[in-house]
Amino acid sequence: MNSAISLSLSSASPITVRSYDGAASSSSSSDLFFRNNSAPSQLRFCGLKREAFSGCKSSSNAVLLKQLRQNTKISASLSGNGTPSKGFDYDLVIIGAGVGGHGAALHAVEKGLKTAIIEGDVVGGTCVNRGCVPSKALLAVSGRMRELQNEHHMKSFGLQVAAAGYDRQGVADHAENLATKIRNNLTNSLKSLGVDILAGVGTVVGPQKVKYGKVGGSETVITAKDIIIATGSVPFVPKGVEVDGKTVITSDHALKLETVPEWIVIVGSGYIGLEFSDVYTALGSEVTFVEALDQLMPGFDPEIGKLAQRVLINPRKIDYHTGVFATKITPAKDGKPVTIELIDAKTKEPKDTLEVDAALIATGRAPFTQGLGLENVNVETQRGFIPVDERMRVIDSKGELVPHLYCIGDANGKMMLAHAASAQGISVVEQVSGKDHVLNHLSIPAACFTHPEISMVGLTEPQAREKAEKEGFEIGIAKTSFKANTKALAENEGEGIAKLIYRPDNGEILGVHIFGMHAADLIHEASNAIALGTRVQDIKYAVHAHPTLSEVIDELFKSAKVKNDVSCAVAEPIAV
Repeated sequence: MNSAISLSLSSASPITVRSYDGAASSSSSSDLFFRNNSAPSQLRFCGLKREAFSGCKSSSNAVLLKQLRQNTKISASLSGNGTPSKGFDYDLVIIGAGVGGHGAALHAVEKGLKTAIIEGDVVGGTCVNRGCVPSKALLAVSGRMRELQNEHHMKSFGLQVAAAGYDRQGVADHAENLATKIRNNLTNSLKSLGVDILAGVGTVVGPQKVKYGKVGGSETVITAKDIIIATGSVPFVPKGVEVDGKTVITSDHALKLETVPEWIVIVGSGYIGLEFSDVYTALGSEVTFVEALDQLMPGFDPEIGKLAQRVLINPRKIDYHTGVFATKITPAKDGKPVTIELIDAKTKEPKDTLEVDAALIATGRAPFTQGLGLENVNVETQRGFIPVDERMRVIDSKGELVPHLYCIGDANGKMMLAHAASAQGISVVEQVSGKDHVLNHLSIPAACFTHPEISMVGLTEPQAREKAEKEGFEIGIAKTSFKANTKALAENEGEGIAKLIYRPDNGEILGVHIFGMHAADLIHEASNAIALGTRVQDIKYAVHAHPTLSEVIDELFKSAKVKNDVSCAVAEPIAV
């Protein structure tokens, strides 16, 4: 990709569409997405641009359609980096060129802001280089291996396939090549727009002032009207775990696929652990999960988690220990295997000692916020996270806002997903451009790219019931099965369900959870509905192509029973 193309539809209420390459995934269980949250406050608007949807009601799309019909003049142009505000080197400086920083930079240029981005490693950050992007390449391989190895599945199509095999280095190269391609795309998009990419470690040295440079080398001080911290996260390694990068590894090492061990322990059964179990078992490994909580996949909706365990874990070469901590993990050495000492999570009594070929530490991620110079603006981290309000504005140790300083993505801990970081960055740019904007995090979807996939948006059933009890309303549950979907049956992929949690009194969508083929792609209709405040009684009239997997969601909304089947105005969502 050489540039970002801005398409603007000219009218009194312009609607802007911007296209650029990006990547997003998940890395931890859903309960771990929401961290370090301040008390929820009312959201003035969410997601899409205010001018496009102000005054719209979920009962009708007439207002929006009228605007679109009036927008007859369409222009396309290449945006350029702007001229900085008087007295500053830049309008906006972003520390960190991951997915969040990249998204903020592109939007800033679109808004005419003179922008620079500081990166001490490589463009793309964790997601592109050591996370969502290369992991999807490995999961693409595991999906094909599973299909080819499933003789019954292939015979059902009338196909005969010889024994499937793989080249480990070829698989590893596929992951590395994909990461390189996406990284180059992101770098080229920034350069083509004139964003200054400043190599080095960025540090806040005072209000509206940043220095950058190589460690041990010379440093340059620059000024900016506004600063965004977007430094991301690193794998979290608990105490007592000795990582050697060979036999005891983190996700950073695992993505290189230097070996495929016969028996590997995965510590943690969230998104990272679940996805790697899919990869390793497809390539022939035996897997043992070690989970501190009493059940596997604790962050998922419990009903979805139980079904996922029945499909993704029980039939495969996977066993597990729940309710235990791995207090000490020692790498293989001198012919001895990896040793893992387990204790009871509650009593702390010794439980077992495992001897295996390798161990993957998948216990989540920790914010990368050290060395940012936060003390220079009187900011103290909370468990490593930078405290922010609902507008991503940084809060100092006295509870006051630090002027012109923002933090997005994993570093603030609100929702540790790459696409959430990008959305937060765009929201900040809207604010510094003069438009108040608060992102509704409950409308941001998450996905686990196993085979089949898992996706969700909004609240789980226990979370919804807790909210309903506090606020005095009832909840409704609707479900549909992939077994009734023509396209899924044509693919012989009928395993899966979709689940809707909603308010039967007014049709508000509280949460949607999907387990099944292409669940990660299907969730966005629900997430957009939550973002726009669309109610069940309105979205059930949407038309879906037949036969497609999208009809699973169509039937889900149609099966919901709303007591007052009258269209309602868009409600104000809650900012998280």
